[in-house]
Amino acid sequence: MTHQRTLTAAHWGVYEVEYDDAGNATKLHPFSKDPDPSPIGLHMLSDEVSRLRVLRPSIRKSWLEKGPGANPELRGQEPFVEVPWDEALDLLAGELKRVKETYSNHAIFGGSYGWSSAGRFHHAQSQVKRFLNCYGGFVRHQDSYSLGAARVLMPHIAASMEELMAMHTRWDVLAKECKLFVTFGGVPHKNAQINAGGATLHHVKGGLYGMREAGVRFVNVTPTAEDLDNGGDVEWLAIRPNTDAALMLALCHTLLAENLHDRAFLDRYTVGFDKFAATLKGKDAAWAEKITGIPAHRIVTLAREMAATRTMLSIGWSLQRSHHGEQPFWALVTLACMLGQIGLPGGGFGVGYGPVNLMGSPHPRYSGPTLPQGSNPVPDFIPVARFTDMLLHPGERFDYNGKSHAYPDIRLVYWAGGNPYHHHQDLNRLRTAWRKPDTIVFHEQFWTPAAKMADFVLPATTSLERDDIGYGTREPYVIAMKKAREPIGESRDDYTIFNALAERLGVGAAHSEGRKTAQEWLEHLYEEARVKSAKAGVALPPYAEFWEAGIAEAKGESRDPVMLAAFRADPEKNKLKTPSGKFEIFSETIASFGYDDCPGHATWLEPIEWLGAKTAERYPLHMLSDQPADKLHSQLDHSPHSRATKIKGRQPITLHPDDATARGIAAGDLVRVFNDRGACLAAARLSDRIRRGVVRLSTGAWFDPADAGSNRPLEKHGNPNALTLDIGASKLSQGCIAQTCLVEIERYDGPAPVVTAHQLPAFAGR
Repeated sequence: MTHQRTLTAAHWGVYEVEYDDAGNATKLHPFSKDPDPSPIGLHMLSDEVSRLRVLRPSIRKSWLEKGPGANPELRGQEPFVEVPWDEALDLLAGELKRVKETYSNHAIFGGSYGWSSAGRFHHAQSQVKRFLNCYGGFVRHQDSYSLGAARVLMPHIAASMEELMAMHTRWDVLAKECKLFVTFGGVPHKNAQINAGGATLHHVKGGLYGMREAGVRFVNVTPTAEDLDNGGDVEWLAIRPNTDAALMLALCHTLLAENLHDRAFLDRYTVGFDKFAATLKGKDAAWAEKITGIPAHRIVTLAREMAATRTMLSIGWSLQRSHHGEQPFWALVTLACMLGQIGLPGGGFGVGYGPVNLMGSPHPRYSGPTLPQGSNPVPDFIPVARFTDMLLHPGERFDYNGKSHAYPDIRLVYWAGGNPYHHHQDLNRLRTAWRKPDTIVFHEQFWTPAAKMADFVLPATTSLERDDIGYGTREPYVIAMKKAREPIGESRDDYTIFNALAERLGVGAAHSEGRKTAQEWLEHLYEEARVKSAKAGVALPPYAEFWEAGIAEAKGESRDPVMLAAFRADPEKNKLKTPSGKFEIFSETIASFGYDDCPGHATWLEPIEWLGAKTAERYPLHMLSDQPADKLHSQLDHSPHSRATKIKGRQPITLHPDDATARGIAAGDLVRVFNDRGACLAAARLSDRIRRGVVRLSTGAWFDPADAGSNRPLEKHGNPNALTLDIGASKLSQGCIAQTCLVEIERYDGPAPVVTAHQLPAFAGR
């Protein structure tokens, strides 16, 4: 018997929801049209996932009994008290009013960094910003952990990351025209399972395999060969982490020294080349070999090969999540300009083929539904990765993108749709800073580490428990995400929660705009998007027809199959949005900022921690903390799919067999990973496809400190951010530097502490 099915969407794909005869959702199936579906979300209906749901509004015991700011050192340790919704909303509305009247809206931080939901209306980040803007504004974050350095740099020298990501040369064009594909940081298929707003058809595996079958040659410059699979041969250059900029400069040096650079392209499409060229003196292949570990002769021949054939350069986002992370991106653009192939089919550069499903998509670009957030009258902001600094150092000044700013004094943190105890670096330092606010509020679906550290936890619905619309940039389908089941416990969607608070605070009309239900908003937002899409040449059916069908195909022509082809064809008519309208190999703007850690041109600056540093004598392993293959960030870490990849209940850490042997470590052993900032337990996984002296501990294991009361506890679960460094990439961007981290590893022979990350918190009575 074939049961009824509807569709839903998540970041990692579209799923078909199967129902039993009684109308209960029983199983999720991969989208039948997807050539390479992701398995991550298939267990969203499982009992194991549901077990950790937040069922009722919960308030930390001390806060409930004593009020704001009571015993902040007990966050994460003492029990919660479950209360009725009306009581929780009354107390929270009163606290928002108190903070606003006592300290102003400049003391409210709207956290909400996270992916939260594929649905465009119930997108938690949009919801919390809309609500706080209606109530007078809030301190916001700028940029992202994923792209902190690149987001600030790239508009100065080329274009915004959003523009560049949406215009990447298509996979089919690469297969036909590209001859040499050189990637710095790989094209990790695991990362491309996702797309903001939801992936529908996954392209990356087919794109890479298609290129290899067409005869494209691949060179993968990375410490770990496991981050590129094309179904065939790949040349692996096992570079030292954080030294890619030095390699690119040496490639530029060879092009210049052997007159292989495209002077005509540089003259017409760039500014500042001669100033940059003067800085290349001494930065030859022999210089780069000492830094990178790549043989000088291979650097020279690679530069010649690039110049001799149609070459595409790609860069992984992980490279700019490092100290001086702007430099490899700037060096890549500079190298591509010297090769002169930007705007040609199969040539030029990409700011990451593989970090998300978007890049290389053959589908048209059009406008999807977007919830308006309103305007924020509070000008204060922080670069997102400076969250701990903000809490620890109110009033202290910081540099950012040419200006000086001051950290605000935050009294209330309002978070929805994210997990700072996943994203942030040096989590032991964050735990200290976490005591600063009077009140911390979370909307949460599950009892994550961050929820357990909050004062208010309000139960939020999942995407399976509400109606919404799934849409992602350059995805071919819009999905009617029809509610598959009733909310678990007393959970409510974010819009309903914020509406109730807005009514209590006297801004209900501004918040709802007269639309009380999600369906009213969905139709309004969809029809708005349909009008905009039509102007872009993409046709969508009327809302009623779309909702009835459950899916709509975005029909239209895929324009601009080659990135920056229009700019190459007419650089005057199609100027870049840089100060000069051209690529800025030397940026007078950045140079004018006077930053010693980010000059006006691409360079290599020694990181604070790397394998060539003095610190490596004590901590001789460079730890990479990449994105996990079994989840998005830390989402669904408690699902059967994620837990099946763990070893002895811990996150696996990959190390070279020689490094393991030197430490008496065998595959599957429990190990302690440590440095001066902290320590965590993980389980050894051995591979000869990682460079000696490098280890890889993927992010996403829920933070699980053994002693919640100590300053530097042993993290039991394998969360690398117990060890990572929390300083800015540079004064320009203040981006995170998670990939700049030295550690040591030893076999852990003591009794293994129980992993408690996936346990419910304690609850108490009144």
